[in-house]
Amino acid sequence: MRATAERGLEELGPDPTLLRWLGQAHAAEDEDDHDREAEDAYRKGLALAPDDLGLLVCYLELCLRADAFDYPARARRAVGLRTRIEELAPPGSAERERVDSATGWAGRGYWDDLRTGVLQGQAQQDALADQSVQVTDALRRAARGESGEDAGEDLRAAELAAAVELLQGPRNAPLRFLLAHRVGAYVLTFVLSLGLNKALVLSGALDFSLWGWLFWAPVLAAEAKLRRARRLGQERVVARIQARHDDIATS
Repeated sequence: MRATAERGLEELGPDPTLLRWLGQAHAAEDEDDHDREAEDAYRKGLALAPDDLGLLVCYLELCLRADAFDYPARARRAVGLRTRIEELAPPGSAERERVDSATGWAGRGYWDDLRTGVLQGQAQQDALADQSVQVTDALRRAARGESGEDAGEDLRAAELAAAVELLQGPRNAPLRFLLAHRVGAYVLTFVLSLGLNKALVLSGALDFSLWGWLFWAPVLAAEAKLRRARRLGQERVVARIQARHDDIATS
């Protein structure tokens, strides 16, 4: 996204939308250097379009995330930005909802963060379970000789196609089986791991055992395949979008 926005700025000159994209791409890295680049992009964009709600909301989110001790000026700007957004955005608008969400996040305490982390972890596990089901169905269709549709720029379809590609072949059969029975595999692996460690300790062979953790290797390998498929799918979609923009630019 940064490369595309920067190239657009070089070709088209300063543009609020491109500067917002550039700022968001830097802010997503969540590092001090990138946060400075994001702030610079947002400020340049607001100099061109002071009432651009997209820029104002993105800049507000960056300021709310800033450490008030290390970056006091950036943190203080959040008040003025929120006031300006409330003047421009009507209640119930998408921008006001983003502001309420961002300010609620900024005011959370330790237990709120912990509860949110648990919910996010559960949501991530649900997403992985859903992905496992979709990958298993796609693998069964591929085994029957059914050709998959071109994923194009559909991110979910591209990730699914990449997973099918990475899990083909006889050597990946155990991983396919684990993904097809994901919940049972986790439960059985936990029981085997705990049971082996306990057995080794109770037998006196070891005072403390981690050998049971080896049972997790196949499960973790299957999860690694899914993560790699997601990255590969994202890279392919970005490449296709980039190629489309290049074709438009040269036509």
